[in-house]
Amino acid sequence: MEGLMKVSSNPHVRSKLSTGKIMLAVIIALLPTTVFGIWNFGAHALILVLVTVASSVLTELLYELGMKKKVTIQDFSAVVTGLLLALNLPPQAPWWIGVIGGVFAILIVKMLFGGLGQNFMNPALAARCFLLISFPAIMTNFECDAYTGATPLAELKMGESVNIFDMVIGKTGGTIGETSMIAIVFGACILLLMGIIDLRIPGTYILTFIIFIGLFGGHGFDADFISAHLAGGGLMLGAFFMATDYVTRPITKIGQVIYGAFLGILTGIFRVFGAGAEGVSYAIIIANLLVPLIEKVTYPRAFGRGGERI
Repeated sequence: MEGLMKVSSNPHVRSKLSTGKIMLAVIIALLPTTVFGIWNFGAHALILVLVTVASSVLTELLYELGMKKKVTIQDFSAVVTGLLLALNLPPQAPWWIGVIGGVFAILIVKMLFGGLGQNFMNPALAARCFLLISFPAIMTNFECDAYTGATPLAELKMGESVNIFDMVIGKTGGTIGETSMIAIVFGACILLLMGIIDLRIPGTYILTFIIFIGLFGGHGFDADFISAHLAGGGLMLGAFFMATDYVTRPITKIGQVIYGAFLGILTGIFRVFGAGAEGVSYAIIIANLLVPLIEKVTYPRAFGRGGERI
């Protein structure tokens, strides 16, 4: 009976899937865009992915050993964090960028706040934003052997035309994991079919963004303009793999819809009115900070205390 009274921190498992199995499913779903990114950008991208993942896992292991806590690297959450961070890095970034990012994501954002379930924002995106602020020249340089010049979204913001087909298949510059919309959506379908995620957050996010960019983007609801925005800047990667993070998303259904709509509006504001061409990372971590408020106003009150029946 004592074991039944223990309540762990979120995410709470409500199915036969354990945290480790869920994280393993996310890793499998990320493999298409990871493999494509390595094929697209070459050996240095592979090294950066391996170094970032290894740094994340090692940081968690050393922290838990040093603090005499239970070792939890077998739940694969550190692998997921490292992989997501690597996929958000420029392909020619130096290897030490991955090390700094992995240590920051795991130690500062995750472990110092209590570990899995206690972090208040997505560790991978928090680390990416930290790196963007600390090393802007490195983090915004997407030139490599295969591609030179600005990313498609940067070109679009400057009023230039872009090749949407190349953006969809991924033959463009950008971060390691954001370029191929096809690979990202294929991986997302794996998570949807397995029931790991649903379309409530990503669907609301994408729909709200389309409406916002159509109203304020200056091109109306031009299909090519909207398609380019959807295929670039990591929007699909963020919508399906980071905005849906169990720990940093709202737990209420209506809260998830509000959360997704807020993400779409924020991303639209950053892209249309901001100096940069992307904005997904900042939109998600800002929305993460508002999750407690969203849950407070959307969580149903207990029946019998003047609230609705749950």
